[in-house]
Amino acid sequence: LNAAPRRAPRQQIRFLPTPAASGGGALELVPTMVPVLAEHPLVQGPRFRRLKIGAGHRLDVKASGVFVLGVGHGNKLLTDLYNCHLTKVYTVGGMFGKATDDFSDTGKLIEKTTFDHITREKLERILAVIQGTNHKALLMYSNIDMQTQEAYELAVKGLIRPMDKSPPIITAIRCLQFALPEFQLEIHCLHETQQYLRKTVHEIGLELKSSAVCTQVRRTRDGVFTLDDALPRTQWDLQSIRDAIRNCRLKVETEIEKTLG
Repeated sequence: LNAAPRRAPRQQIRFLPTPAASGGGALELVPTMVPVLAEHPLVQGPRFRRLKIGAGHRLDVKASGVFVLGVGHGNKLLTDLYNCHLTKVYTVGGMFGKATDDFSDTGKLIEKTTFDHITREKLERILAVIQGTNHKALLMYSNIDMQTQEAYELAVKGLIRPMDKSPPIITAIRCLQFALPEFQLEIHCLHETQQYLRKTVHEIGLELKSSAVCTQVRRTRDGVFTLDDALPRTQWDLQSIRDAIRNCRLKVETEIEKTLG
């Protein structure tokens, strides 16, 4: 921001001594427009010194993907979006055949197991069980009577979700790729941590009479924000950030209005 062009300093009229037209070393006062030095950058210093920046749902050091930041007034919007309890989407990679102390492929190896008996059909059966169990938890923590008109209207709008803090809930999970020993999942969830997703991969391995570690956690959506809205490191400049804020403003306001009224 401080590198952006500044507006031209204000001008003021000063009567400056100037050699007279008659010569002879005489001086006369001539009105002249000069800049106000009190507004000069070397006098004022940096224009922006106290700019508040807030972080949304955080990513740990082993995860990547969409990470939302708020600038200035955007911090209030971040709080409102947090109170909407919107779903986040992850692409999670896994590998069968070993287990580690932190459920990731870079952790300390605990054991190795066989995995030749695992098929995609068996994996998808386990995923269906996980989704069904979490769907029951979703309805329970949403505190909504499913026999009411209110529940129907919320379901039509896609607003059935816990509006208070709850344990991590997986709202949808499916297999994107399967090529033993590796596989890739798409997980839609609420109130999760990236470590919880790694533990989920570990538990899937146990359910399949094997073991598994997580090789990748990548957030592809955080509420209304997707990878298309994200700025790679090469675009961390004022113009790109300003364009990103402008492009996302409408959908942020729409979601807050729809959810919080």
